[in-house]
Amino acid sequence: MALERLGFDDWFIQKSAELKNPDGNHARVTAVDRDSYLIHNGTAEIRAELAGNLLYNIESSIDLPGVGDWVNVQYYDGENFAIIHEVFPRKSLLRRKTSGRSVDYQVIAANVDTACILQSCDANFNIHRLERYLVMAVDGRVRPVLVFTKKDLAGREDLARIESDVRKAGIEYPSLFISSRLDDGVDALKSIMAPGNTFCLLGSSGVGKTTLLNRLIGHNAFDTQEVREFDGKGRHTTTRRQLTVLDWGAMLIDTPGMRELGTIGMGDGIDGSFAEAADLAGECRFADCSHTKEDGCALLAALEDGRLSRERYESYLNLKAESDFHEMSYAEKRKKDKDFGKYIKTVKKQLRK
Repeated sequence: MALERLGFDDWFIQKSAELKNPDGNHARVTAVDRDSYLIHNGTAEIRAELAGNLLYNIESSIDLPGVGDWVNVQYYDGENFAIIHEVFPRKSLLRRKTSGRSVDYQVIAANVDTACILQSCDANFNIHRLERYLVMAVDGRVRPVLVFTKKDLAGREDLARIESDVRKAGIEYPSLFISSRLDDGVDALKSIMAPGNTFCLLGSSGVGKTTLLNRLIGHNAFDTQEVREFDGKGRHTTTRRQLTVLDWGAMLIDTPGMRELGTIGMGDGIDGSFAEAADLAGECRFADCSHTKEDGCALLAALEDGRLSRERYESYLNLKAESDFHEMSYAEKRKKDKDFGKYIKTVKKQLRK
């Protein structure tokens, strides 16, 4: 399998000139499990670890390799083991705020062409969660496709309501309704998964990501678990991110279900996903308009005359506020880390005297 079949196109060939070692051995990260990596060099999948120099020089955890990244490696043990020395520039990047109170970025997947955002057609359907996934995709320069799973569990009225909610939210991306259990609609999804392109399955636990992956592969390569009956929620079947090359040449990254989907520094993604609200915000009288009480606020005017729904207005402001707050907290954290690093260096110099 040549590197081109793994997605190493002209863009990455050009970017290789920016590396410290442009003529090094190139490979793609196919799985990450804490500090251990699997890479594919077009011939075989090989276990790999990070070079100490790479770990020492990164400024943030987001600089570490993620599934889908292209890397420069050095082989050992007859090319049965590799050390990762450099990470290529990224064509696209899916990221989120780390879960819990920690304010940092977490890489979901890199160099993805299309994100298949899964929402189930049962009680777990949530338009606000869908909006968050769309923000992640748009911010990361990834094309979204909406995949509504478990259509066999929903009646016609339920499916019509989902379509209506999506339309009312101003979401106009391509969408598919499928049932992996009945193999209904899976071929339609396959038809858009072009060879050489990378796709990613995004969604909460229990929406059927792993079941769909098994259908696409053609056999039960990954374990699935039943959804809990009392609340309809699933458990984390997938425990790590992993890139799989499908029979016809498309690549698919499965990801663990995400219960938290915090935004951090995603202003561009929010504006792109809420284009009508962002355009109105640009028409406000004051550049620092909070869009809550000011005279001359174009958003409030649109809210009053019905051009912008209350739900859409509140989602836009909430996501903006969350993203900006976490970005500010992250900047403060980085400054403290840098100040502490400078202090340590100063102390070391004094001890040498």
